[in-house]
This record gives sequence, C-alpha cells and structure tokens, in this order.
Amino acid sequence: MDIGMLWFDNDKKSSIPSKVEKAARYYQKKYGKNPDVCYVHPKMVKGEKEKNNGAKKPTVGNPLKIGKILVLKNDKILPDHFWIGIRTLEDKIS
Repeated sequence: MDIGMLWFDNDKKSSIPSKVEKAARYYQKKYGKNPDVCYVHPKMVKGEKEKNNGAKKPTVGNPLKIGKILVLKNDKILPDHFWIGIRTLEDKIS
C-alpha cells in the first residue's frame, strides 16, 4: 500500500473485526473506494478468536481475513492503530 488512512480505535469492548469494518466503512465513505488491506500491530491479531461477524481465524502462515480485507501484521504500526487502504503488488503476506 502506497497511501492509506490511519485509524485509531482503542475501544476494549469491540473486536478487531468490528474495528476493521468500522474503519473500512469510513474509508469507503471518505474516499469512495473499498479498502482491501489493513495493517495492524502483531499483538492485535495474536490469538484473535473467530468472531461471528465474518472474520476467519488466522493459522500459522495465514493472515486474518475480514470480509474482503486482508489484515497483515506490521510491528511499525502502533497498537490500537489501523493503517487501511488499497493493496499494491508490493504488499506481502506476513
């Protein structure tokens, strides 16, 4: 992703999938495009359990997928922050 939107959400009652979906709705409303990638701090998806709102549980080597949004880990992203946008060829699954 070359350009994205940084979203902050520290609501302890909300799940990671609901936070990503909320950020995606805002992104789509603001920019008129649906995001397809979101970077988060690794500890935010570590042990993330499958939720009832469409998130698939990550397994070793597989990223979390929320709807059509690929959630990738990046230790440069601060906890409770979401860097969301449109995927480029350089985006790697980590």
